[in-house]
Amino acid sequence: MPGTVQSIERAAAVLRLLAQSARPLGVVEIANALSLPKGTAHGIIRTLHSVGFVAQDSRSGRYRIGSGLLRLHEPPLDHNELRACAMNWTDTLAARTGEAVRIGVLTAPLELTVVHHVFRPDDSVQVMEVGRVLPAHACALGKAVLAYHPDSPALLRDAALEPFTPRTVTSGRSLLGQLSTVRERGWAADVEEFTGGEAGIAVPIRDHGGAVVGAVGLAGAPQTVCDGGRNPRPRLAVHVMETARAITGELAIRRE
Repeated sequence: MPGTVQSIERAAAVLRLLAQSARPLGVVEIANALSLPKGTAHGIIRTLHSVGFVAQDSRSGRYRIGSGLLRLHEPPLDHNELRACAMNWTDTLAARTGEAVRIGVLTAPLELTVVHHVFRPDDSVQVMEVGRVLPAHACALGKAVLAYHPDSPALLRDAALEPFTPRTVTSGRSLLGQLSTVRERGWAADVEEFTGGEAGIAVPIRDHGGAVVGAVGLAGAPQTVCDGGRNPRPRLAVHVMETARAITGELAIRRE
């Protein structure tokens, strides 16, 4: 059975010490209290500071518990807040690409619910999809979220997935391979995997702490979303990535 990880134990000790102290503490004080080398203590504190678990006083240079640690107790992001942060950016994405734009969140292990939908900016007949449930394994939005979900390896490793078209990935192991590619390039795609005549590109949205809370993506005809080889167009992926970054930034500002 594997043992404990010393660096994590030391980081936990630093956090406990700061939480128990009535005043901010300096690096030397922390090192002495925990019998740590000064360089080791400084490295731990610097790392905890980078993720928001420790804050530094601008005047004294001493350290205290950070707001990032306190926010671990915050309730999950409300879908209305996500829509409010995303509205302007999704409208812009639809206008720039000429495609419909959706935001989805994972609401069950392999189900994604559309919580925001911007129509394609043309005169065609379209149906509002807010509230629609999509199979996460067969759409770009779902793949963008599953790629960063901690339960995906265990959930998908031996899974047999439901086919919706001849192009649907039905092997969990094959899907895990696709999710690895999503993490490498930063975006997910599907080409007629759930609905014939539709292709999509999606990118995860992160909250102020870096956790993936949903995905934003565009959807349209394969002829416009993909090139002649049925590969998603990179320039569209760039637009979606820019939108996801903007929404993530908006969430961070609103949660400060």
